[in-house]
Amino acid sequence: MTNNYRARIVSADEALAVVRSGQRVYIHNGCAEPIELVQALTRRGPELCDVEVLHMATMGIADYSLPRYEGHFRHNSLFIGGNVRKAVQEGRADYTPIFLSEIEGLFTSGALPIDVCLLQATPPDHYGYMSLGPSIDASLTAAQCARRVIVEINDRMPRTHGDTFLHVSRVDAFIETSHPLAEYQKHEVSDLHRAIARHVAPLIPDGATIQTGIGGIPEAVLGLLRDHKDLGIHSEMVADSVIELIQAGVINGERKSLHPHKVIAGFVLGTRKLFDFIDNNPVFEFHRSAYANDPFVIAQNDRMVALNSAIEVDLTGQVCADSMGQALYSGIGGQVDFLRGAARSKGGLPIITLPSTAKNGAVSRIVPRLQPGAGVVTSRGDVHYVITEHGVAYLHGKTLRQRAEALIQIADPRFRDGLERFARETRLLCGAVIPVG
Repeated sequence: MTNNYRARIVSADEALAVVRSGQRVYIHNGCAEPIELVQALTRRGPELCDVEVLHMATMGIADYSLPRYEGHFRHNSLFIGGNVRKAVQEGRADYTPIFLSEIEGLFTSGALPIDVCLLQATPPDHYGYMSLGPSIDASLTAAQCARRVIVEINDRMPRTHGDTFLHVSRVDAFIETSHPLAEYQKHEVSDLHRAIARHVAPLIPDGATIQTGIGGIPEAVLGLLRDHKDLGIHSEMVADSVIELIQAGVINGERKSLHPHKVIAGFVLGTRKLFDFIDNNPVFEFHRSAYANDPFVIAQNDRMVALNSAIEVDLTGQVCADSMGQALYSGIGGQVDFLRGAARSKGGLPIITLPSTAKNGAVSRIVPRLQPGAGVVTSRGDVHYVITEHGVAYLHGKTLRQRAEALIQIADPRFRDGLERFARETRLLCGAVIPVG
């Protein structure tokens, strides 16, 4: 059944010859970026005009976003990665703010028709099925909706379980490669991250199901859970740090109310150590983001703990997580999906974490007002817990005055007087007295 695909194996340049000016090209996300196909696409740049390149964050190259390709390619970012951030901020690329759970609906509805889909996959099995490896996310749906599909077959791609498979009959052209996957290096965990984690870890009960984002704070939290029991994972993404907890039996999914004994994820971001760990590992069950990030699915996990981060939080609880003022930085991602899912979970904990300051302590990240142009990713109505190294503020069901009081208490002490002064001047606190110190 796999023999019929070999007639469609071509060089990368031959495969990308089908791309025409004005078309939309989707690229496999994260660590699954098909690097050789991307390089071939970029080489075609001088011959093309107005080709839209669509994807979430990719961990490899993105030369099509460089200034010399302006007018040839224009990237449309569904989540801004570091390799395209400058292009977005300089106006040479676009950003589409959207919940991760809703991206696939843009493809299936025809709102974002895809002309060419570039994927990386495992070699096909005896039945002709290829696994999309570490990144299912929106990519499997993109392939099913695209007019043409081109696959980079990489024998070093991990074969993953779940809703991960694409049949060779759906593919128009293949190239064969053998190279390491793009990696996402583990974040260094600082003393500040550990200080924040020490406020988070005691809130997490045994038997909880956890979602974490990326960064030093989630790494630090997971590092403090070694004495917990029967934890589970239902997350948009998984990083290297889960390996030790799975091997130690801390993460076993024993008490999960949905998909017991399985680690549910849409994709992984990590290193070869993680890729080797997920390879043919039945503990991991990968799903499309439309399922893994669906708040109604997430809420079916009892004791769902959603751990997400913020760039700044204002005194009413509004969370900016995708920009620094007007400067776009990342994306909405799955933050709102998981916070809403956890809020509706039996015993759930929706948590926002952030250091209390930025720029080496020069500015507060608990702010009177969000910076001009800053995006509200999570509304004040969705926020429950906000945690810094100075403590825990619980905001859900609280008045604006109570919110201001709680947030001032977890701000850096050097900024509390200024925050209180602003709150009084704007009548946010009225005559309330806050013990500052």
